Amino acid sequence: MQENIIPNQFSVSKNQRSLLNNHGSFLIWFTGLSGSGKSTIANALEKELHKMNISTYLLDGDNVRKGLNSDLSFSPADRRENIRRIAEVSSLMIDGGLVVLSAFISPYKNDREFVKNTVKDENFIQIFVDTPLAVCKTRDPKGFYIKAEKGLIKNFTGISAPYETPENPDLKIDTTTTGIAEAVKLIIQKIKPKLELI
Repeated sequence: MQENIIPNQFSVSKNQRSLLNNHGSFLIWFTGLSGSGKSTIANALEKELHKMNISTYLLDGDNVRKGLNSDLSFSPADRRENIRRIAEVSSLMIDGGLVVLSAFISPYKNDREFVKNTVKDENFIQIFVDTPLAVCKTRDPKGFYIKAEKGLIKNFTGISAPYETPENPDLKIDTTTTGIAEAVKLIIQKIKPKLELI
């Protein structure tokens, strides 16, 4: 089947879209346990980037699973497919000239590597929200950890499914010692070179 698929070459390029937006396009990938603060930091970062006239789009685990990936479970195989689809969507958005913020537990190292390879290394910044499991449990705004410990949620990361800690993230943030505003400043400092057009 794949041999019969020939991608079209269109006239407007990624570089032209970036010039129109007046900034580079790339993916900021937030990974960490449920309750670590990924989505909260990503949301605050997007607000700040919006003030800076940066064109963005935020992809979040729960929101994507309500639509695009509503047919997937939390089995290891479906988690891989969840991340594969998100990687491909992110790649399209990067080509569209956007700064993409993706907040997903993404517990497996191989899946995160797949994302990086899909969007290309130069378009990938990994932020590890390194909040301890014990702290994530105390937050638990949706009651997931309580349900998981009672066996009501299967394959829950940190309880009945593993989380493979990133070995070399571009930035590591522990929300027990770093506030949201400070985290946003650190990330903006990290991504500034990628925002600049060469």
